[in-house]
Amino acid sequence: MDLHFGDSKPTDEERAAVDALLGPPESSWEGADRSDADLRWARGGRAARDRRDLLLPGLHAINDRVGWISDGALDYLCRRLTVPPAEAYGVATFYAMFSVKPRPATVLHVCTDLACAAAGAPELCAGIEERLGPGSGVSVQRSPCLGLCERAPAALAIRAGDPVRTAVSAPATVHDAVLAASAPDSAPQEPPAALAVPQAGRDGGLTLLHRVGVVDPASLDDYRAHGGYTALRRAFELGPAGVIREVTDSGLVGRGGAAFPTGRKWQATASQPDRPHYLVCNADESEPGTFKDRVLMEGDPYALVEAMTIAGYATGAHQSYLYLRGEYPRALHRLEHAIAQARARGLLGDDVLGQGYAFDIEIRRGAGAYICGEETALFNSIEGYRGEPRSKPPFPVEKGLFGKPTVENNVETLVNVLPILTMGAPAYAAIGTERSTGPKLFCVSGTVDRPGVYELPFGATLGELLTLAGVRDGLRAVLLGGAAGGFVRPDELDIPLTFEGTREAGTTLGSGVVMAFDDSVPLPRLLLRIAEFFRDESCGQCVPCRVGTVRQEEALHRIAERAGAAAADDIALLREVGRAMRDASICGLGQTAWNAVESAIDRLGAYE
Repeated sequence: MDLHFGDSKPTDEERAAVDALLGPPESSWEGADRSDADLRWARGGRAARDRRDLLLPGLHAINDRVGWISDGALDYLCRRLTVPPAEAYGVATFYAMFSVKPRPATVLHVCTDLACAAAGAPELCAGIEERLGPGSGVSVQRSPCLGLCERAPAALAIRAGDPVRTAVSAPATVHDAVLAASAPDSAPQEPPAALAVPQAGRDGGLTLLHRVGVVDPASLDDYRAHGGYTALRRAFELGPAGVIREVTDSGLVGRGGAAFPTGRKWQATASQPDRPHYLVCNADESEPGTFKDRVLMEGDPYALVEAMTIAGYATGAHQSYLYLRGEYPRALHRLEHAIAQARARGLLGDDVLGQGYAFDIEIRRGAGAYICGEETALFNSIEGYRGEPRSKPPFPVEKGLFGKPTVENNVETLVNVLPILTMGAPAYAAIGTERSTGPKLFCVSGTVDRPGVYELPFGATLGELLTLAGVRDGLRAVLLGGAAGGFVRPDELDIPLTFEGTREAGTTLGSGVVMAFDDSVPLPRLLLRIAEFFRDESCGQCVPCRVGTVRQEEALHRIAERAGAAAADDIALLREVGRAMRDASICGLGQTAWNAVESAIDRLGAYE
């Protein structure tokens, strides 16, 4: 193991940031004063390895306090955790929200992804940069999707310090974004989460969103007054096997896009003899156009806490991790508060509801890496390694987080467990269709009058959803499933929104992204942005994706500059590269990087 440290020293502020997380150093090896401890003493073996997972929180601590991660700060963190500095540097440079080079304490992330691009993000960026100018003390960074698509264009300001300060501007103007960056505490507050739910406040009809806009998201008592923790009490009555049976009978499948049967995943994890078992909630929704999990976490955070407790009980897990997008500061605040309140009231901890079941939740923040939405990349990220996917098998239900049986679900999947237990599996399965049961959340954005999160039963058509959202005249195309999905034409709005219906139509439902674009949005520029996104977000581990995403972007640049036979040659090259990525990439990023471009060429005639 390479434990060669450099000569750089941490500043007092950097040292304080690390010590606030890890506690004071216990020996001179870890950086303590030599007069107080012995230089020869160091942690080793299992004690050292068991602390590796604190690397990501440690990097966050430094970046939050100072704004960037210096050589001295990284060396000090590595000494404290007995992590090779070369490996820690590889982790720090993996994430877009960290910097290992000096930069201003304030960073303004301006989204330039699909929904924001259609809403004028390029002009917004230019205006902000002109207004701030050099020497402003603000670093302006063009960012992939910030998960604020219903309020596009969007900007997120982060000012390092103790405490770190954040401000969101969405829909952003040059004035508001500059104000958020220059005076985060004075920026206007974000609107309530209910404004992202056009159906909020309706009597009946909503299953997953019925509390958003009705309950105070900070109040545990309000949550319980509106049916909260009824499902957990029902779970304790049924027992772990009974809960899994209900989830299986309900037909619930994963809502992240893979559509794997949830009950089968839980049963496979629960039956593993190896201990301990872990539960991981994947709240790293980074797919462009996706924001439903954010709205659930901001508007109904206790529902996720309760659902995670049920999932842990059913699968035999006593410790769980909630992996949250680093770009979601309000969701982080709401969940930290909800978890603390649940712990204080005996709903988390050593004896949940007096049932003798111990369970707790720890939040781990991501730091800007789309690939960490893949479950095994997420495990590596939590463990303190680069967020690169693992080869499967073994599958996570056998060897997942820390090499132990692990069940991983996203926020929407877990929240569905609550109505399954309160209304019963048969009643839940009666919603939707035979093969796609229950309600589904859809993230509608782009050129519509009422963007937001919509809840509909599986089986509703794309046209019905767009009618609710107020589709505008001149509709050119609809993107289903986000950047990893596919385009459909305006004459295909009768596609049923089910996993099987979209598959039969030659497209995908994905996680529920529906982005509408009218004639004002130049399609070639949109495809080029998708290609840029995949090039930037590829982890680079496997050759088909690492090289293929670059070649795809290069070909699209060339096609935009020329036409005729030359363009036809590049389209043929795109098909060849796309097939190679789809067939040979390790994970879903490379396997789906060609989908949207292919559908635009074949279904929309993008370059005819």
